[in-house]
Amino acid sequence: MQPSLRKKITYGYLAVALLILAISMFAYAEFRLIEEKIYLGERVTTLFDTALEIRRFERNFFLHGQATDLVENRRYVSELDTLLTQDWPDMTLLGVQHNVAQLHAELQIYQTLISDYASKRQAHDFRITKVEDHIRTIGKHIVVVVTDMLNNERQLVGHSLAKLRNILLAAIIAVAICVLFIGFALSRRVVQPLTQLAHNVDTFSRGKRDSLPLPSNDREVVSIISAFNHMLKELEVRQKHLLRSEKLASLGTLLSGVAHELNNPLSNIWTSCQIMQEELSQADIHYQRELLTQIDEQCQRARHIVRSLLDFARDRQFNKESLALQPIIDQTLRFIRREVPANVTITAQIPADIHIYADKQRIQQVFLNLLMNAIDASGEQGEIQIISSKYNPEQKSAVDVFGHDCLVDQPAIDISITDTGQGIAADILPRIFDPFFTTKDVGKGMGLGLFIVYEIIEEHAGCITVTSNVAQGTSFHLRLPQPIHDEQDIATTANNSPTDMKI
Repeated sequence: MQPSLRKKITYGYLAVALLILAISMFAYAEFRLIEEKIYLGERVTTLFDTALEIRRFERNFFLHGQATDLVENRRYVSELDTLLTQDWPDMTLLGVQHNVAQLHAELQIYQTLISDYASKRQAHDFRITKVEDHIRTIGKHIVVVVTDMLNNERQLVGHSLAKLRNILLAAIIAVAICVLFIGFALSRRVVQPLTQLAHNVDTFSRGKRDSLPLPSNDREVVSIISAFNHMLKELEVRQKHLLRSEKLASLGTLLSGVAHELNNPLSNIWTSCQIMQEELSQADIHYQRELLTQIDEQCQRARHIVRSLLDFARDRQFNKESLALQPIIDQTLRFIRREVPANVTITAQIPADIHIYADKQRIQQVFLNLLMNAIDASGEQGEIQIISSKYNPEQKSAVDVFGHDCLVDQPAIDISITDTGQGIAADILPRIFDPFFTTKDVGKGMGLGLFIVYEIIEEHAGCITVTSNVAQGTSFHLRLPQPIHDEQDIATTANNSPTDMKI
């Protein structure tokens, strides 16, 4: 059967409960034994008091010779003998069986001697002194024996209490060790898998999209991981659908620009063909070759435009590679040229040696979305700047908009897209990357553009942030990883000065 966290916790508590129950039962038995010994001690004390009474009335009888003292003496002797007979089975606890047998015998002798002494005292027999000494000796010995029994009882109770104290101390230590062991076992088998699960979920929240591993085979953990991995798959599918939807929306924007771009080469091809048809019999071969060369160049240009559009629209797997940033920006600007109002200027300052480590299709989607947002924010008049530079972790700037946790230990590329539009209100700024959040009118946007941008940047292990002032414009700041070999130092053969492009 599959293990269960619930069973492990239940078994742990059950083990502690059984241990505590066993210790409690053992302590109860010890307390009962001590109670019996204390009760026996009370009877030994009664024996001791009775023996003292025997001696007291013995002394009074020797001094005064009154019959009442003799009667009381005999009564206490008989009482002591009866107590010894009743308590004989319990005396085994004290280990004084031989003392009890000796007391019985001495009490019989004592009774005989005290009766002999009484008769001789009445007869004024001169041998009375010798009998009196003998009685005193036996009486003293009876008290000594009973005193030894009382001392043995007290020592026995003391030993029992010390034993119980040691047992309780050992039990407390055993329970503590058991609790620590069970706690360690539960921590290893219960808390540790949950901690690992929390760590994996936290890793996922920071952008990791892999399936969560199983930190434990327990049924509850397996159920949670299975449900979470199912959710990850569903999120991945839905994210792809969102990306495809946003891409289709972007394609609508691109098609108008591509149509315009294709119109120029097609117009040139048509013109060249018309000239050749009109002068086919008159033009020399060199002029015809020149026209054919122009037709070929325009066909290549149209082919390049169509291929760029297909590359953007085609679904393919995520594949990061070293990419020159300047051509990607150039191509994106050509796509949106028709969308740029006449009084909006776009300026790009991208050094030729700037390279990023990214998936071309996805990163172009980022630039397209950000530039279209900047165009919308600029209105009919404004300026958009695209600036890129290398970020060196050894030469940190005094002010870093990313804080201190964005690719701070590796070379990276900083890219900013700034517009002079209306800006974003401070209360709205923290929500702009939320899915389906938009401030545009109904029908002019689904609120997925910046969400897709954020997801793609996270997918590239990069960072994105935004700064904005109302009526002063907005700047989106991107930081993307730089290729490991920095394009094999191709900067030695490229123009290192920034290339200015204007639309």
